Amino acid sequence: MAPTPTLPRGSRVTGKTRDRLQNQLKKQYEAGASIRSLAKTTGRSYGFIHNVLVEANVKLRSRGGANRRRRVLAAPAIAMPA
Repeated sequence: MAPTPTLPRGSRVTGKTRDRLQNQLKKQYEAGASIRSLAKTTGRSYGFIHNVLVEANVKLRSRGGANRRRRVLAAPAIAMPA
């Protein structure tokens, strides 16, 4: 796979250049790369990469971070008289 090019910050990416970038990012994301790692290697923002992947109809993975919901502890089992 060809390395993803670093793009000048703030430059518009349109037309065939955007199509090629979509294909490259889609392949890398589907191979396991994170949106953050793709943003770092291309020099673009997380939001830009996210939008490009959505435009390319990529099924995005769910968050991998810690779940912030409070864990509910099960009540201790109570022995019932026979």
